[in-house]
Amino acid sequence: MQPLLSASILAADFSALGNQIRLAEAAGVDWIHIDVMDGHFVPNITMGALVVEACRRNSDLPLDVHLMIEHPERHIEAFAKAGADWITVHIENNANIHRTLQHIQELGCKAGIVLNPGTPESSISAILPLVAMVLVMTVNPGFGGQTFIPETLSKVEEIRRMLNHTNPQAHLEVDGGVSADTIAELHRAGADVFVAGTAIFGHPNGIQAGVDDLRRAIK
Repeated sequence: MQPLLSASILAADFSALGNQIRLAEAAGVDWIHIDVMDGHFVPNITMGALVVEACRRNSDLPLDVHLMIEHPERHIEAFAKAGADWITVHIENNANIHRTLQHIQELGCKAGIVLNPGTPESSISAILPLVAMVLVMTVNPGFGGQTFIPETLSKVEEIRRMLNHTNPQAHLEVDGGVSADTIAELHRAGADVFVAGTAIFGHPNGIQAGVDDLRRAIK
């Protein structure tokens, strides 16, 4: 699959969020990634459906919404109405994951499943045919700017093999420590969607330079 860049606004300047999103789109990113955290499932509080609405007003790019919250099934409809195109939920916090994924799809969004670094890939084997994307966390979720965990590479490789067998059209996304130094090996391992925040919005030479560095590295 063609590699896609999903720019994580967690690293953006929120005093100028609309402009930051427009600059990222002009620089050539493919998606906008929105990390929703509630301070319970992960140790941080970030943004909600109102921010998704703001992103929708400022970009026509697909909005890639990652729910790191307790009881995500209670909030899916709000994020779908706000303009999400993709909604990903964690395997770790959803006892009725089949129902949750089906609800996302019924609302007109594409559904994805997420695994934390310590969660085995076997935990999602039964639901792989139901998803349009698997998101592998390559850092412990909760904060941006963390260092990539190299041990997660083998998980990416194994999930790519699983998808090739059961659902080859599904995307394999990685999130955490994605940079010009790590993106090529993640691509070789089988990932095709790359969430990057600091590498884009925090690049010392600006957003365009950050995107260009990632594109060069993946080639």
